[in-house]
Amino acid sequence: MDPLTHFLTGGCMGRAGFNRKSALTTLTMVLAAEAADIDVLWEFKGSIAALQHHRGITHSFVGVPFVAAAVLLFVYLGHRLKLRLRPPRARSPEAPPPLPIRWGYLYFCAVLAALGHLLLDYSTAYGIRLFEPFNFRWYSWDIVYIIDPVILLALIAGLTLPALFGLINQEIGARSKGPRGRAGAIFALVCLVLVWGVRDYQHRRAVTAMNSFLYHGAAPLRLAAYPYMIDPFSWHGVVETPDFFETVPVNSLGPQVDSESRGLVFYKPPETDASRAAKSSYLGQVYLDWAVFPFVEVQKFQGENSGYLAEFKDLRYTYPESRGRTPLGGYVVLSPDLRVLEQGMNSSRSPSVDSLEHGPAGR
Repeated sequence: MDPLTHFLTGGCMGRAGFNRKSALTTLTMVLAAEAADIDVLWEFKGSIAALQHHRGITHSFVGVPFVAAAVLLFVYLGHRLKLRLRPPRARSPEAPPPLPIRWGYLYFCAVLAALGHLLLDYSTAYGIRLFEPFNFRWYSWDIVYIIDPVILLALIAGLTLPALFGLINQEIGARSKGPRGRAGAIFALVCLVLVWGVRDYQHRRAVTAMNSFLYHGAAPLRLAAYPYMIDPFSWHGVVETPDFFETVPVNSLGPQVDSESRGLVFYKPPETDASRAAKSSYLGQVYLDWAVFPFVEVQKFQGENSGYLAEFKDLRYTYPESRGRTPLGGYVVLSPDLRVLEQGMNSSRSPSVDSLEHGPAGR
């Protein structure tokens, strides 16, 4: 999920009661809840390397202990630096004693927060390789959009409302009995689980409804339903048959599958030397390993240059509302003798057949 959701979840986990046994608990859990996304640094190696390694070893059960250890080392070094730059002052006799720092306990909390990151990412449609490096299979729950406003609002409320109530208590002179925010944080985490429960139930209804249809007379080989950002009853359905893919809107409240008026059919193109060359490229191998419903379309271009443009898309992201190129698509430009001239993920700089016909293919 998005980084803000991970940070907020770590904060709620820390304030749900774990922060009552050791100092620095909430800070540790906030950082550990997001630390797995350090793999975004692969972006410096290019968009294909970023796709290849995102949600890889740092998002696996094997990586969790090392991610937690790295976070704990960072917190320890930061704590030591703080003590050197600003030594602790003598406290007044009336002040409550500060919590001790229990490093073993903090490591346990960091592991829990890192596992929470895996669970949040598993709930989305993007997928996660939980057992890398022993198994590179992608796993996904497909119930939550990459950004879920309901979850965000619940987490924000769980962290901010206790602070507001704390200000009110100060105004009326109520005494604090320890770290604030436990009830709010637990409420936010319960809301998160409830959202998962509702989404999972509606997802099952959507998949069951899709399984009860024939698509243009053909039985589906496999199918899946993917969530929208806000509406828990609307799903983006994708179906594969022997000859074509079809994307269909699904209403799980009905349940209803609108295959007739709003379904989009993608006929599977025949395999050619050009398509096989594109699929065997670096981009092709990485993309086909990650994509769930890959659709590869090859066009030949003429003009000043000649060759082939292969466009890769994953139909789980081809929502009816996403006009133009599919998000997280890719492309490969081939010469007439099928050498790779250019490859990458789709962006505003991606080539088109028209641009290739009137300009140099290699860039």
